[in-house]
Amino acid sequence: MKKNFFLVSLVLLLTNFAFAAKVDTLQIASAAMNKTYNAAVVTPNSYAKGKTNYPVLYLLHGAYGHFRDWLTSTPNENLVTDLADQYNIIIVMTEGETFSFYLDSPVSKESQFDTFITQEVIQKVDASYRTIANKNGRVITGLSMGGHGALYLSSKHPDLFCAAGSMSGAVDMNMMLNPDNLERTKKLLTPIFGDEVLSPATYAKYAVLDRIDLFKANKMPLIIDCGVDDFLIETNRELHRRLVYNKIPHDYTERPGAHTWEYWNNSLPYHVLFFNKILKENGSLK
Repeated sequence: MKKNFFLVSLVLLLTNFAFAAKVDTLQIASAAMNKTYNAAVVTPNSYAKGKTNYPVLYLLHGAYGHFRDWLTSTPNENLVTDLADQYNIIIVMTEGETFSFYLDSPVSKESQFDTFITQEVIQKVDASYRTIANKNGRVITGLSMGGHGALYLSSKHPDLFCAAGSMSGAVDMNMMLNPDNLERTKKLLTPIFGDEVLSPATYAKYAVLDRIDLFKANKMPLIIDCGVDDFLIETNRELHRRLVYNKIPHDYTERPGAHTWEYWNNSLPYHVLFFNKILKENGSLK
């Protein structure tokens, strides 16, 4: 009896393992930066068993981070794979380097991450996987610098995404001009902005807070949240106020928590649930 129970348990374990979400490392050559980066791609367990096309969530990492952060740093190490399985969605985690802010540097050809993601990553993913290869099948979100990146890229390229989000987003780049941190800013961002690294005009071109007119014109569904103990809470509240003042529909939430992986571990499922509703409404999910 014990032997039979062991065999049944082993079969069930192997069956679940065989059909678990799969994590690939995809190499993406960047002509814009003349280098090759890796991206992590999670396909749900149903992907291997069917022939249908899948929507894609682009999930961006924060400053000081790299493309595998969402797979290695969350308290629940299976968070991303479980969400891919639960919602039948492909999740792509691309490289953004430590301080690119996911924009095209005006001074460095080695930091062109707007072009990389919108013209090279998406195309490579669509060519390599069975994706819904249009805006109705793409959503984007991220944490901190990645929250800035998701809102910035989606506002600039509304033809590529049908919804966007931000978790603890660095939505006001002028925070880099805090008088107490100018030397740190010069060290970290001179490679991105050159001699104009301490000019407010430099950051105004990219700050999410200054892109309200684009959000209004694009009418893209947005989900934004931040922890009440996060050092970025006030700038996120200001973004919320500006969106409300301009009558721009969006989902905004404050929760207990700080700028931590515990907070983002809790936050991401709400974003995927929000995106699931949008993708169902436009016919990209059954």
